[in-house]
Amino acid sequence: MLTPHSLSVPIEARKRLLTIFHVSKSHMTRAPSKNLPLPPLNAVRAFEAAARRSSFKEAAVELGVTHGAISRQVRLLEDWLGRPTLFRRLSHGVMLTAEGAALFAEIGPALEQIAAAAVRHGQPAKTSATMLRVNALATFSLRWLMPKLTLLREAHPEIDLRLTTGNEPIDALAGDYDLVIRGGPDTFHGFEAYHLLPERRLPVCSPELTATLPLDCVEDLERHTLIDVGSMPRLWRDWLVMADHGTLVPASTLTLDHFYLAIQAAINGMGVAMGPATLIEDDLRLERLIAPFPTLSLPARSYFAYVPVTSPVRTASLSVCRWIAAFDKGSSVASSPDQLPPASPQPRH
Repeated sequence: MLTPHSLSVPIEARKRLLTIFHVSKSHMTRAPSKNLPLPPLNAVRAFEAAARRSSFKEAAVELGVTHGAISRQVRLLEDWLGRPTLFRRLSHGVMLTAEGAALFAEIGPALEQIAAAAVRHGQPAKTSATMLRVNALATFSLRWLMPKLTLLREAHPEIDLRLTTGNEPIDALAGDYDLVIRGGPDTFHGFEAYHLLPERRLPVCSPELTATLPLDCVEDLERHTLIDVGSMPRLWRDWLVMADHGTLVPASTLTLDHFYLAIQAAINGMGVAMGPATLIEDDLRLERLIAPFPTLSLPARSYFAYVPVTSPVRTASLSVCRWIAAFDKGSSVASSPDQLPPASPQPRH
């Protein structure tokens, strides 16, 4: 498999990169030259974000600019380097060329060094962060929480979140946690339950799949592979019955043991999966997935947070609960718990 370090880079280009990003230990105490040939730093940031995310769209969201701005900055960097292209455009995003991968291999660590230096020489934090131990469903963590973790840390820098995943019931957890995210509502002794996000399930697939095999009506599913989740074997059957096509027989089926595997298989064009609507919002927005029948969905258990009544960090737990619940209100992420809607607890037991 090719890695950035195994790719061949033109000698002149590598010399130029080394001139920009390599600092010899023997020169650490010397003042930097005023004539260092630095590339446009906004272009470097745009390139690094797009390379890391394999998407101009996601890089634009991260940096708070438009998709077109990212494209222009990347083109500016390409012009500055004198190279024809750093990315290959794909239907779902972008992929680094050999030259782009080699550049990313050196720019990434360089930006990390700059960030680390800023932390070392900046003002020390006035207070230590509150450690919050969170255990969440695996698919919820991978498809919803992890992509938003940077936003959570920006909204609540006072919280040091330690995330683990699990699907076992709360009363079967081996460790102690300050916040547990599961389906609900359920009741557990010693816990308060807070509603976070609703959920529904509906068929989803990649846009490329429908380009070759249209999905204009439910009957068209007869020509497709239906992707099942092993722990929910009746999911597709229940949806077909709800859609008045309970006797429909697909071309084939594919069974996987986790929702996140089924979602990824659908993104890869392997068939049509039953997707949890809340967890695939980003995939739908970025057009990695489409919902051919958006008005036909099955109700599902909502996502709930379970907080120990005696937790010493209960305030931090509730701040995270309110931050997550705010996404159900269609609002942007707020920076203070006071700006978020209050979470309504279930009765204690």
